[in-house]
Amino acid sequence: MTELLYTTDAYVQNFAAVVTAVTEDNGVVLDRTAFYPGGGGQPNDEGTFTAGDQTWNVTKVKKVGGEVVHFVEGEPPVVGTAVTGQLDWERRYKLMRTHTAMHILCGVVWRDYGASVTGGNMEPLKGRMDFEFETMRQELVAEIETAVNVEVEAARATRVQILPREEAFQIPDLIRTKISLLPEGIPEVRTVELVGLDLQADGGTHVANTKEVGRVRITDYKSKGKINKRIYVELE
Repeated sequence: MTELLYTTDAYVQNFAAVVTAVTEDNGVVLDRTAFYPGGGGQPNDEGTFTAGDQTWNVTKVKKVGGEVVHFVEGEPPVVGTAVTGQLDWERRYKLMRTHTAMHILCGVVWRDYGASVTGGNMEPLKGRMDFEFETMRQELVAEIETAVNVEVEAARATRVQILPREEAFQIPDLIRTKISLLPEGIPEVRTVELVGLDLQADGGTHVANTKEVGRVRITDYKSKGKINKRIYVELE
């Protein structure tokens, strides 16, 4: 299995690796990677591979049958090729800031209103999140935005842990992220904690401190039904 560097260090920008397989549709599997394959509302990373004087643009990364597969432009490198992977760091770092902002929003809405998340999506510096929030009103938007930015300025540390499944199930707050939907075969659960605010099962990449997020603006709010409400955010 590929060593997933991003699970323990989101700040790895380039890395050395060896091609271990090439799929029928020209996807490349490595022995280790810092490319995030997408999931949990966070898009996949982009970037390049280099080997000698050759460069391949990595345009898509996704998990296929449990393996991280990197799709490149042109003829892929052959099995056994030693490559250097380079992330499009500007894009990745924007996604890290955005993903952490979404967790701040989740933490604030859960703490202050008891509303759980039903879905979400993001792109660099903007995203949307859906909540089971029957009492949500337009008047609360400014209140929530202020509370989110207070947490940004609080400079809360981000703590990532990989826990045995049974230990993770003992954490009450993880229930709201529907951890019970994880397949029984997964023995470990990765958790992301904004210390003192939010704790969730999560596989994505985050900044090390909420201060790195920068100012968050709530740009829109929509009712998606009696219970479900959608909040749109952008980062400055």
